[in-house]
Amino acid sequence: MARKEFEYRGRTVEELKKMDLKEFAELVPARERRTLTRGITEQQKIVLNKIRKNSKKIRTHCRDMVIIPEMIGVNLKIHNGKKEWVDLTITSEMLGHRLGEFALTRKKVAHSAPGVGATRSSAAISVR
Repeated sequence: MARKEFEYRGRTVEELKKMDLKEFAELVPARERRTLTRGITEQQKIVLNKIRKNSKKIRTHCRDMVIIPEMIGVNLKIHNGKKEWVDLTITSEMLGHRLGEFALTRKKVAHSAPGVGATRSSAAISVR
């Protein structure tokens, strides 16, 4: 069985790439539409220009940037706020989301044994 081609709000990726930014803004949810209609910031323009030039190493702090169709297939490094860069390859399923949603700022806490100075009751809890 052939895999169905990805569509965003009834449009194929090729149709989305031919659209200009205002047409694409009509398809995304309200919060992202407002962001796109207000315009792109200077930092976001720098990132888009690097994408258009096909730069190899694109690093950005623009976590609030909405993912648009011309960014599909690009490799980015997004800052997570802790001197770490998260590698990200943008796929068509990410359209309309923001870059920061894919570079998590918090990690799952994995506790080990109780530390020095722990109470006897907390030391009696089994460690899984």
